[in-house]
Amino acid sequence: MELAAGFASTSRDDWRALAAEVLRRSGVETGSPEQALSRTTYDGVTIAPLYDAGDLPGDPGLPGAAPFVRGSRAAAGWDVRQRHAVADPEAVLDDLENGVTSLWLVVGDGAIPVGELGAVLKDVYLDLAPIVLEAGEQTREAAQALFALAEARAGDASGAVLKGNLGASAVRGTGGVELALRCAAGFPGLRAVTVDATPYHDAGGSDAEELGCSIAQGVAELRALTAGGLSVARALGQLEFRYAATADQFATIAKLRAARRLWARVAEVCGAPEAGGQRQHAVTSSAMMTARDPWVNLLRTTVACFAAGVGGARAVTVQPFDACLGLPDAFSRRIARNTQSLLLEESGLGRVIDPAGGSWYVERRTADLAAAAWACFQEIEAAGGITEAGTQVAGRIAATRARRDDDIAHRRFPLTGVSEFPDVHEKPVRRPAPPYRPRDEGLPPAARYAEPFERLRDLADAQPERPEVFLATIGPLAAYTARAAFAANLFQAGGLAIEAAGPGADPEQIATAFAVSGSPVACLCSSDKLYAQHASAVAAALRKAGARKVWLAGKGEYEGVDGNLYAGCDTLAVLRETFDDLEVTR
Repeated sequence: MELAAGFASTSRDDWRALAAEVLRRSGVETGSPEQALSRTTYDGVTIAPLYDAGDLPGDPGLPGAAPFVRGSRAAAGWDVRQRHAVADPEAVLDDLENGVTSLWLVVGDGAIPVGELGAVLKDVYLDLAPIVLEAGEQTREAAQALFALAEARAGDASGAVLKGNLGASAVRGTGGVELALRCAAGFPGLRAVTVDATPYHDAGGSDAEELGCSIAQGVAELRALTAGGLSVARALGQLEFRYAATADQFATIAKLRAARRLWARVAEVCGAPEAGGQRQHAVTSSAMMTARDPWVNLLRTTVACFAAGVGGARAVTVQPFDACLGLPDAFSRRIARNTQSLLLEESGLGRVIDPAGGSWYVERRTADLAAAAWACFQEIEAAGGITEAGTQVAGRIAATRARRDDDIAHRRFPLTGVSEFPDVHEKPVRRPAPPYRPRDEGLPPAARYAEPFERLRDLADAQPERPEVFLATIGPLAAYTARAAFAANLFQAGGLAIEAAGPGADPEQIATAFAVSGSPVACLCSSDKLYAQHASAVAAALRKAGARKVWLAGKGEYEGVDGNLYAGCDTLAVLRETFDDLEVTR
């Protein structure tokens, strides 16, 4: 049965002709549709509007075989890993009894004390639930406590086998070499070293920078482990990589696939290609989370989890939707683990190996991202490795972060519930303060994308009365609604209230309504046709009524108008200027 037999065949040239005609009618002048409709990522990778078989970069191999693009193993599904930062045995058991399959425990000051690790794991079957530690400078002590717990259960099947990762480093003074030797000798299911790339992501790095830094860090760990007495193959077996998964699903899928390709190349060069299957732990991004309208985080983490699973991560952690607000509660933890359970069991995502494999777009983007990341890795190696290149890496990440911040400010990088569709009347969600989580020194401080807008929202909320902007709507409802809605959305992104004049074009009536509002800032809202007739007169009347600043929603210069609001304008600059005009400074 030929399902496409009744359809005429088409070519890329056919598509170009149709697309060019649509663009022409839309007033877009360009050399080609590809040029007009393509975009470029922060890594310089071009995302085209259309892909075909000619874009395939080559054979990606088979799942479980080098170069491991299609997966580090010939199996589907992943480990559901939940993070815990407080000594709460009941919460740990609740997670394990309801879908979680491994535990990520933060140990140390302000988190789970080393001395309470045994109590937290008292009723946990260590042979069934892998344990992953994040203990920083106390990694040796935490690992010894875990080993002691296993030895104490030596006569019990639950303590006979340890699985997971100790979270050590062989190059950062946390006992990576000695712990790796012990794991390799007596605990085949336990790895010693975690290469955590999320600090590079949280600091503002791009996907290629996150990958390049992770590979450079992995190579540094590999050198230290082999110098400590492990063979290359055994040293490779002691590493686990941690990456951030974002709501940009195709970027995340390509990133995880590219990471395996890069690490396979490292293993190949080191002479152990068969041991180059990178074990990956994907964590939903902290940077993408919002404190305002945090319920949208449920959508962000669901898409990120989906992408991590499709991308082939061996373990996935979905951060609770309130994680950026403080300590998650029982409800948010349940929703986080159920997100994975639904995708694995009800959606059947855990039954398919490399669902994105063969996609012309995904394969091309994987290859392009891998090339960009490899170039980043080579730059780091040329500078002496990840430790010596710290200043260079920090500078590069800071530059990427500045470009993203500019996109966020201009709302080219929209944040739903924050920079777009904000609800100034939402009731803030409160959570207890989270434990301190140290980050790598030398990197730009970790930050969430939404923070600049959220700081303005906090400032507006802190006022006795919410600061207000007056919308000077001109003409009938149909003439001003679109631009009034746009202007309201923009000002509300800073937590400002809105009052509109309503239908009418009489400058004196509009100015009277403005004076009654008590706001010193006004924004004209109407159609271009009505602006030509009334904008200057209305602006003059507003000035006479005491307006300190007069904006206009749209483009065009009119007497008495100070500035324009339009798609792509610097929204943060407009809001900060408006706060100054409203005399809201603290």
